Amino acid sequence: MFRSLRRALCAVATALLLPLGTVGLQSAHAAETAGAGYWHTSGRQILDESGQPVRIAGINWFGFETSNNVVHGLWSRDYKSMIDQMKSLGYNTLRIPYSDDIFKSGTVPNSIDFSSGKNADLQGLNSLGVLDRIVSYAGQDGLKVILDRHRPDSGGQSALWYTSAVPESTWIANLKALATRYQGQDTVVGIDLHNEPHDPACWGCGDTATDWRLAAQRAGNAVLGVNPDLLIFVEGVQTFNGVSGWWGGNLMGVAQYPVQLNVANRVVYSAHDYATSVAQQSWFSDPSFPANMPGIWDKYWGYIFKQNIAPVWVGEFGTTLQSTVDQKWLAALVSYLRPTSTYGADSFHWTFWSWNPNSGDTGGILKDDWQTVDTVKDGYLASVKAPGFPSSGDPGDPGDPGGGTAACTASYSVSSDWGSGFNAEVKVTNSGSTALSSWKVTWTWPGSQKVTSLWNASYTQTGSTVTATNASHNGAVAVGGSASFGFGGAPGGGGVPAVSCTAG
Repeated sequence: MFRSLRRALCAVATALLLPLGTVGLQSAHAAETAGAGYWHTSGRQILDESGQPVRIAGINWFGFETSNNVVHGLWSRDYKSMIDQMKSLGYNTLRIPYSDDIFKSGTVPNSIDFSSGKNADLQGLNSLGVLDRIVSYAGQDGLKVILDRHRPDSGGQSALWYTSAVPESTWIANLKALATRYQGQDTVVGIDLHNEPHDPACWGCGDTATDWRLAAQRAGNAVLGVNPDLLIFVEGVQTFNGVSGWWGGNLMGVAQYPVQLNVANRVVYSAHDYATSVAQQSWFSDPSFPANMPGIWDKYWGYIFKQNIAPVWVGEFGTTLQSTVDQKWLAALVSYLRPTSTYGADSFHWTFWSWNPNSGDTGGILKDDWQTVDTVKDGYLASVKAPGFPSSGDPGDPGDPGGGTAACTASYSVSSDWGSGFNAEVKVTNSGSTALSSWKVTWTWPGSQKVTSLWNASYTQTGSTVTATNASHNGAVAVGGSASFGFGGAPGGGGVPAVSCTAG
């Protein structure tokens, strides 16, 4: 809801709060090889080509829907290094918003830095050509991609799936063009048909001009007509039977009016949910908050999963984490989404908003330098991250030359120190000539400091010496790539000790 508020501005500083219950990712319930090929649905689960359940646990990387006509941040970094970093943090899926402007002849990406060899293979490409490279490299890294038709044009969000300038026929033609473009490339597992339909969009009213459910059926069938292997992701609306919620977040109408497509087992319903940094909602001021939130989510979209109707994907959720309300909201939502260690892939699917730091009312996983990870925010998500997927890249691609030397370096930084305690982050960088499969970091404090909470790694402490090893989701680090973990400790005043890194 209030999508116009989610403008691209410099992110504000996030509050430094230790995440709750995020000690690392376990994947005992998920097969290592799950996720191969194209996917389909079975009841509330998404299954891979061999019938193994998978969990989408991903991130939004926006920009193609803006006047830059390309994902943001390429003015700072190479696109491959960012995808490597996403993988190292344990995100397994990439949602990429776009506008129909990228299909116009003459549309070219801008604000890409080509200095010092960055983004070298993107030079001279149009927006669709850059998208091809991002999809290809994501697949090589074992990430899946969901393409999100975010806006009819880069000027702003639309309530309906069409405008006077971009009619329904153009919307469908471009959806079919994408489905055809990536036919046979199973990195792209599906398309989110339109982002955040809202009033006057309705669900089940029968008016072809405003009934989003009917439009989704028309578009979904058109996509499946050219690429029947894709999943069709269908968001909600704003209002159903007089009950309003977030834009795209109201799926109450599914119970009475499900989306019915010509190819079975292809529909995944998608909800969006946000905190007070985006907009105020009545449930945030309920005296029982946050205990009231599971009931709210059940009503709007959770029932679809709980009644085994179809899989549910929370395609966007995010917050600056500045307020206590927002911190409680995110902790409650992550719990509601079901921890992977307990439920495996029998869980809600999700892609966090956003990777980008320049989302004005949420900020991102990256900080304003487009390099440093907000380990507090990322830490909240640790329990619902899930294993990555098999690489679908070209075996002949020179991604790993092989036979090189494994090596790593580590840097230690204190993000806050209030005397009685502190927060810190350690960044591990692959400084060798071959990919890392694991890493171990060691340091010794000069005083009596103890780790009180640590996320995105496991650790042991003997006296003042701490040894941290990678979690299951971030041990693999590409050449030049990095992984990070964060922790809280006490007391403060320990300074920045020397850190050693051992590569595996």
